[in-house]
Amino acid sequence: MKNYKIANARVPGYAGLQEIAIRDRKIVSIDRFVNLDLQIIDVAGDRISLGGVDLQINGALGLAFPDVQIRDLERLDRICDFLWEQGVDGFLPTIVTTSIENIHRSLAVFTKFMAQQRPDTAQVLGVHLEGPFLNPQKRGAHPEAYLLPLNIKFITDVLGKYTGVVKVITLAPELDRTDSVIPYLKSLGIIVSLGHSVATFEQAELAFAGGASMVTHAFNAMPGLGHREPGLLGAALTQPHVQCGFIADGQHVHPAMLKVLVRAGRYSEGLFLVSDALSPLGLPDGKYPWDDREIEVINGTARLPDGTLSGTTRSLLVGVQNLVKWGVCDIDDAIALATSAPRQAIGQSSSYIGRDANLLRWNYNSDRELNWQRFSI
Repeated sequence: MKNYKIANARVPGYAGLQEIAIRDRKIVSIDRFVNLDLQIIDVAGDRISLGGVDLQINGALGLAFPDVQIRDLERLDRICDFLWEQGVDGFLPTIVTTSIENIHRSLAVFTKFMAQQRPDTAQVLGVHLEGPFLNPQKRGAHPEAYLLPLNIKFITDVLGKYTGVVKVITLAPELDRTDSVIPYLKSLGIIVSLGHSVATFEQAELAFAGGASMVTHAFNAMPGLGHREPGLLGAALTQPHVQCGFIADGQHVHPAMLKVLVRAGRYSEGLFLVSDALSPLGLPDGKYPWDDREIEVINGTARLPDGTLSGTTRSLLVGVQNLVKWGVCDIDDAIALATSAPRQAIGQSSSYIGRDANLLRWNYNSDRELNWQRFSI
């Protein structure tokens, strides 16, 4: 059906029950009453939202994005279809620290893939480079052998001819002794996210003043939020133009600290959810290769043999469900953190009007469980 009206819908960002009008499969109006003669689909108070956008996802279905080859184009199609089934409209494949050769090969593949993407599946919105400009003290699971000094020469070496496909780069700002890299990246249209860093409050403030606008997985791979040394995260939470990504799997950050974070971060104004999912996303628990090492996944959490936390295999919208289950925030705020907030973080509009009607339907049942499905008629 191309033309219809969704009635009695709760829409995050709108007060009260709304009607959503769709013509030619595009959203044309949202209001308490839409005066258009259209077939009515009554959702009986369920919530209707945009699909999710995941700005940090390292792989899925057994394919790690830093390992992608030109022969993997069909596998990338399958991953996009899988993520669509997981409620994700778009994502940034994240390439973690590896050799420049591997980075260039992966960027070349994604450049080709983005030129031929299909509709009605999760879209690659660009690439997130998480490294190799990270502080060795906070490298986490990133291999130290491939970390690089942070200067414009190495930035240009890493980007090569693929500047146009890189949407976000995570870096440790204290490594730049000239304070020139962040303004340079901003001039290229690349969003700078601070992470894997020991930056002081003052160093982080200087980086944000220079154009950095995001933080990678808040609390993780950075000093804690101290009352005498607020550090990078403290600086970020006081900046109205900065948005912090965070992981809500219960392992990366304790739910009690998530309550602190969402209140300090002004909910979807200053925060967004990420999955930080690794290549075993969509596969059962077990042991899997990861670069030249091995990770073990137990109950959806991935660790290296030495116990280092390396990621998760939970999809983005599981984080939404967790936030509601743990009482971190209300349903509308939780949904916004995975849908509108990440769009805003990368400069996309989060408006419903004019979009294809690729919507999610959320139901909060009598057992106090939040469930979702792709809206279909």
